[in-house]
Amino acid sequence: MTTKIHVVADALGRPLRFILTGGEAHDITTAPQLLADLSAGGVIADKAYDSKALRDLIAEAQAVIPSKTSRNLVIPHDAVAYALRNRIERFFNKLKHFRHIATRYDRRAIHFLACLHLASAMIWMR
Repeated sequence: MTTKIHVVADALGRPLRFILTGGEAHDITTAPQLLADLSAGGVIADKAYDSKALRDLIAEAQAVIPSKTSRNLVIPHDAVAYALRNRIERFFNKLKHFRHIATRYDRRAIHFLACLHLASAMIWMR
């Protein structure tokens, strides 16, 4: 079974919260859990997170989410702010430097999650 990592990161690309799901789970299904009890000035996400329910959930923050091509009404987004999304991509690249995580040696999700937390703590200490 494949595992998918869902992450919320701060403005510097440091992880704040993780959720592991099966590889077939869509990204939008974990968004409400990831964003629960977090306050932010804005939420930057990719097209997979473009839904009315998520936009309603983060109504008090600026949503920087490009519209899907299938959306009838295109919602504009700040392209300059969206460019900052690469920070989360850089975090995933840093995670891949930890061979144990990149090759997914652990068979149990709880052990894999523990390794993610350890690697994230090491990234925070840099």
